[in-house]
Amino acid sequence: MEFSHIPVLRDETINSLNINPDGIYVDGTLGGAGHSMEILKRLSPKGQLICFDQDIEAIESSSKKLNDYRPGTIFIHSNFEYMPEKLSEHGIVRVDGIMLDLGVSSHQLDVPERGFSYRFDAPLDMRMDNRVQRTAADIVNDESVETLTKIIKDYGEEKYVRKIAYNIDLARQKKRIETTFELNDIIRKSMPAKSLATGGHPSKRTFQALRIALNDELARLEGVTPKMIDLLNDKGRLSIITFHSLEDRIVKNAFRTAQDPCTCPSNFPVCVCGKKSKGKVITKKAILPSEEELEYNSRAKSAKLRVFERVIDN
Repeated sequence: MEFSHIPVLRDETINSLNINPDGIYVDGTLGGAGHSMEILKRLSPKGQLICFDQDIEAIESSSKKLNDYRPGTIFIHSNFEYMPEKLSEHGIVRVDGIMLDLGVSSHQLDVPERGFSYRFDAPLDMRMDNRVQRTAADIVNDESVETLTKIIKDYGEEKYVRKIAYNIDLARQKKRIETTFELNDIIRKSMPAKSLATGGHPSKRTFQALRIALNDELARLEGVTPKMIDLLNDKGRLSIITFHSLEDRIVKNAFRTAQDPCTCPSNFPVCVCGKKSKGKVITKKAILPSEEELEYNSRAKSAKLRVFERVIDN
């Protein structure tokens, strides 16, 4: 199956990068190459595109697509967490723009054996990078009830978290929970009938929480966002699409700190901490999908785009 993905906020993201045709640009989440293709179309022969993805299926499928359009793109099989080191290996110290789309790709959701979706009966996998040994099934079966509760509460914001964690523990004492549908059944039995009748799919929040925890998504994002800002040339931009309130908070706080890093008490007449601004937040409010986009791509519903521009004081 071809690695496909409808790019969320495509035009808004590409426009936000303010692309210099001769510049160097990084797509930290290649996926189905929807955003990368649009970047490539705007680059001159002097321009350079570098694409990261920890999913080898994305690299294999999308590299062919982009190379068929125009050879020369650099593909790096790695999480964007290691962007500074990986770019340095290619002799790249500064770039003119970086983008991240933190959503799960349509391919990952629609291929049953990847185990991301509660819609298919499949092994409970959810690994973004299949070189990693640990799966979502290992979290479900091996973590303590307390840890499971924290994961589902913090990353899924699930109302019935305690009952779900309790029932998972009861089930795994009888046999190991191996599949998505086995987990679905446990989650469904943990919810009152009224919630099942009026809400969305009962497993949505728990599956999201397990995926975030397994792939260490929030810690990686928090750690690398300031480093990506440091990679930018003057007037270079970092554009990040989030799909979860915790992701958005990390990006918003990182951008705010980069714009105003001063740690002096508010009553100090002048700054003495010596911390200088790295640039400015372009998006005072997050950019949201249009009604038109939501009509043809419901997966864009929770997407938010935030943009930061580097300003280097010479």
